[in-house]
Amino acid sequence: MEFTEVANGLRFPEGPIAMPDGSVLLVETARGTLSRVQPDGDIAVVAECGGGPNGAALGPDGDVWIANNGGNFEFLDLDGMTIPLDSSDNYDFGRIERADPATGSVEILYSECDGRPLRAPNDLVMDAHGGLWFTDHGRRSERNADRGGVFYARCDGSEIREVLQPLDFPNGIGLSADGSRLYVAETHTGRLWSWDVPEPGVAVGAGLIPPNGDLVTGLAGFQLFDSLAVDGAGNVCVATLVNGGITVVSPDGESVEHIAVDDTITTNICFGGEELRTAFITASSTGRLLKAQWPTPGLALEWS
Repeated sequence: MEFTEVANGLRFPEGPIAMPDGSVLLVETARGTLSRVQPDGDIAVVAECGGGPNGAALGPDGDVWIANNGGNFEFLDLDGMTIPLDSSDNYDFGRIERADPATGSVEILYSECDGRPLRAPNDLVMDAHGGLWFTDHGRRSERNADRGGVFYARCDGSEIREVLQPLDFPNGIGLSADGSRLYVAETHTGRLWSWDVPEPGVAVGAGLIPPNGDLVTGLAGFQLFDSLAVDGAGNVCVATLVNGGITVVSPDGESVEHIAVDDTITTNICFGGEELRTAFITASSTGRLLKAQWPTPGLALEWS
């Protein structure tokens, strides 16, 4: 597949959102911003988030919802690549934020659940009911680790609940086209899980132990999973680390195809352009936004 560079010089880009005007909104995790990339590669800061904005999605109010890990990662410059390391000394607190792209204002909607602080929210997806699903990646140190989970929250700020716990560093999250299936990728295990969604904020799987997920696929060797997007054919397209690229997994897990990208830390994918046939991919360690014509159309997201 042939990739074209849209922009470079980004500081660990994540969470791309293809906009109707041809621009792409994304977060720069190491810069602490929500930024806009124009088709000509021009980059402008839309909002100052601080911490570590890690994932982004358009909400029903037209604002951009952001999973902010609170500055969970320390970034190392290694031979021209930006590499995230665990447990930054600059960590403050994890939160879910809402940013107004017109004014640049940023509001914190959620920073705890049932009295327990969010640790490192990573990625999020909107449903058709005015709610959002998000992963909390948890935190790692040299000898200890907080296990993560999946949460559901209302976009009006009225409710947040922990739905799935524990998970081993959950990252990418997505919904099937009809909203009846939830997909979650674990980073360090290289596994993709799924659950049925019988109603908003409820996830049910057939696994034998909590959180009872159904294993869709697990990668062999040293490969890690990052964020994901579902395409129009129902395939789950998961950004893959170390073996940099996008792993395309059929809904039943029977077909697994890897599309290589020239960045070992390929973190995210979204779809835009005519008929949603353009894939925008964040090549994070090299600070680039790439695009390519995708074999199948993407899935139109709620509120986009």
